[in-house]
Amino acid sequence: MGGTGTLGWLLLLLMLLLRAVPRVAGARPCSPKYFGRDAMVCVCSATYCDTLDPLVLPPPGTYIKYESSKAGKRLERSQGSFQHSLHAPDLVLTLDTTQRYQKVKGFGGSITDAAAINILSLPEAAQDHLLRSYFSEEGLEYNLIRLPMASCDFSLHAYTYDDVPFDYELAHFSLRDEDTKLKIPLLHRAIAMSKQPVSLYASPWTSPAWMKTNEAFVGKGTLKGQAGDKYHKTWANYFIRFLDEYAKHNLTFWAVTAENEPSAGLINNYPFQCLGFTAEQQRDFIARDLGPALANSSHHNVQLIILDDNRLHLPHWAKVVLEDEEAARYVHGIGIHWYLDFIGPIQDTVVPTHELFPNYFILATEACIGAHFWERDVILGCWERGNQYSHSILTNLNHFVSGWTDWNLALDLEGGPNWVKNYVDSPIIVDSSEGIFYKQPMFYHMGHFSKFIPEGSQRVGLIASKESKKTELEYTAFLRPDGAVVVVVLNRSLQNITFGLADTVGLISAVAPASSIQTYLWQR
Repeated sequence: MGGTGTLGWLLLLLMLLLRAVPRVAGARPCSPKYFGRDAMVCVCSATYCDTLDPLVLPPPGTYIKYESSKAGKRLERSQGSFQHSLHAPDLVLTLDTTQRYQKVKGFGGSITDAAAINILSLPEAAQDHLLRSYFSEEGLEYNLIRLPMASCDFSLHAYTYDDVPFDYELAHFSLRDEDTKLKIPLLHRAIAMSKQPVSLYASPWTSPAWMKTNEAFVGKGTLKGQAGDKYHKTWANYFIRFLDEYAKHNLTFWAVTAENEPSAGLINNYPFQCLGFTAEQQRDFIARDLGPALANSSHHNVQLIILDDNRLHLPHWAKVVLEDEEAARYVHGIGIHWYLDFIGPIQDTVVPTHELFPNYFILATEACIGAHFWERDVILGCWERGNQYSHSILTNLNHFVSGWTDWNLALDLEGGPNWVKNYVDSPIIVDSSEGIFYKQPMFYHMGHFSKFIPEGSQRVGLIASKESKKTELEYTAFLRPDGAVVVVVLNRSLQNITFGLADTVGLISAVAPASSIQTYLWQR
């Protein structure tokens, strides 16, 4: 073998070695694809996916900024220094850490049967890119995952864990292939990729049909009988069995919700899995059945979340359940969905609830776009849908909500699968025929919060200067557990807006470009 041959071998060996080393440094840029003007997604495959560098706090006296925009930036990082100049812009946002509000639980999304089917339809390397995009340090660092207990509309069919009639002992209770082959393996992979703890929470859509007044998974129906009877006791034990079975797979839950959208099961001809409870029925079920079942089980540390439905039901629902001492002692938080936000303003619903019950957290547990009949299901590259996510998250965070959970982590091009064709949009859309997936503007909007505001961060004051209370900017500020400051600024307007960010360390002269979202980080 000649000299050049040996050199060739060495180069090949070197290349193979380099390929084997995981890339730590060097964020990879978006690989853009356009579906019309300004409608841009980032394309990922088995061989390529955009990534971020792990977050490193900037040296004191400097700040870092991440920016995404309709013009095409996607979490683009830049650095700058604080000024000590007197030339402040008209609008200055000043940090006030004496004003302290709620602490953050986190941000995340849901692993439905549909999401799992879509993720697992990709080549394995692309699956890893998708999961890393959400859960790893090179991605959005989600720390919340919501999981349906058995089936929901985003399943291929309706089922529960015990469809054997009148099995009050739950002798036939068992997880399904959807759990053991789809959701559980993905949960393990996601958790392994995450550098911080991931909190799982579970929600049931329906009980077994034999426990229900209408004896069907869908339509108007509640549990048979009343709180304290064998139906209610069996349904409470079903939660415990679910937690037992997942524990056997080495998965423990942070929380359960008492029922997904309990008001749905009170609606005639409701089209998919549901189980109706009035606030009074939920109160009594928790006080007499679910609360004691959890408390007397090995899962007594699992938190219990009420409502898990549109905030329109507040503060009434919270008053009914939490003014009852027997029920309230078992409850930790209140879950809200965003679907009817436009007819239930936050200051009339969430704010009075927080004021009445400040010791219970309020968590946004479900949101997606495309659910309303007047909305298109999937719109690839739609910046406005990202805006809707950020506007909701900012509004919630600024009114005592402690986190925000997206719905399906990934859907197909149609917005499914969904056994009742209730198709919606998702931050990640999978094209399994090509072995690729698209990261939508909604994905990057989520990241402006999830990556930078870790669990335990506390919201603090961010005060606009007198002259300009009427700004189009939306913003929020947090103090992280490591002492760093995070400020998120959303500009949904069509104009660039000049502003300043002031803290004890100085002033940032900033511009929020038209149709953009920015996250600023600095040490004090």
